[in-house]
Amino acid sequence: MTIVDYLSIYAIAAIWGLMFINIFLSIGGIIYYLKINKTDGRFPIDDYPMVSIMVPAHNESIVIRKTVAALLAFDYPRERYEIIVVNDNSTDNSSIVLQEIQKKNPDRKLIVINTDSILGGKGKSNALNIALSVASGTVIAIYDADNTPAADALGLLVENLMADEKIGAVIGKFRTRNRNASILTRFVNIETLAYQCMNQAGRYYFFKLCTIPGTNYVIRRSIIDEMGGWDTKALSEDTEISFRLYRMGYYIKFMPLAVTWEQEPQLLKQWFKQRTRWARGNVYVLIKNFKYAFDKNAGSMRLDVLYYALVYILMLTSLICSDAIFVLGILGLCHVTLKGFSTLLWGMAILLFLLNVLITLAVEKNEFNLQNAFLIIVMLFTYSKLWVAVVINSIILGIRDTYNHQDVVWDKTERFEETIS
Repeated sequence: MTIVDYLSIYAIAAIWGLMFINIFLSIGGIIYYLKINKTDGRFPIDDYPMVSIMVPAHNESIVIRKTVAALLAFDYPRERYEIIVVNDNSTDNSSIVLQEIQKKNPDRKLIVINTDSILGGKGKSNALNIALSVASGTVIAIYDADNTPAADALGLLVENLMADEKIGAVIGKFRTRNRNASILTRFVNIETLAYQCMNQAGRYYFFKLCTIPGTNYVIRRSIIDEMGGWDTKALSEDTEISFRLYRMGYYIKFMPLAVTWEQEPQLLKQWFKQRTRWARGNVYVLIKNFKYAFDKNAGSMRLDVLYYALVYILMLTSLICSDAIFVLGILGLCHVTLKGFSTLLWGMAILLFLLNVLITLAVEKNEFNLQNAFLIIVMLFTYSKLWVAVVINSIILGIRDTYNHQDVVWDKTERFEETIS
């Protein structure tokens, strides 16, 4: 056999291995969803804690009005929560919009902090630390500026947090609000449901592990204080704080009945920029915590470090190999002697991929249909391939910024006026 054959075997074995992991997690996720859907997810408490809802916002005038309106409409006791919006070094009319909202709601505790380029403009983590400095709640809730959570979301999250003192944070589910805006947002909708939400559910069901997303979650104020706030060097502050929380002996609960709707990128340029930021942040967290994969005292956190390593090392290298072999084969520059056997394995992998994603979509109302089945196939040969470019780009930018000692700055996703819901 040639070196190309060995690379082909490696790629097939790695992708099949990752496929089985996803199927395993999907099974756990479906079981967990079915279990949760039989309940209302509520744990009523006599004395609801004071909650500080923190919203970091940079040039968010297009979406912030709808977001604050949704936060004000929570069915959580009004006197037991405050909303802190950090209008962080914005150059649009966000401050005017927020001032108007304050005037229309004089009886509500809505705090707006306007920062300049000296104090602010240094990324989401810095904005959250600013909000924390004035927060009065014993529970912290985080929402991105493009979110419209359901009225019961905050109550569900807080009640589940208070139900067990070993729970450090509770995360909800996020859905794509503008999923019908473009083919890209349809892809994002499927990805969110089939992988981000279902994998979270599966990891929680089997291992009591899940990662805090950037929005729609609550965390104990005492934990944040003990941590010293958010890591301002982390682009994925949510993933980074999840690992620190594990090391403190807490676990994170997934409550999919607590739903928020968020706006996703409608154009490829904005999507690529957003996902590059996510990948850079996750690679930073992986490097920072990789040593714990070999620490016997790290507990189940070791599994999460391994999970991220599989995604950003095994998956990346296997996809690079398979795509390179395919392109070079088309150009006649290489030849795989295992062609017939490898073709069969690739065909079966595609079929399993389709079935796995379709089955996970079946737990969501109106998502299991022929249209999505077609989109899944298209995604496999288009959208999924872009992930490799995203990770490679993130690594290059990370090396560049490290070499140039570049500080973290706001790199927000561009928002759109929504004409399609």
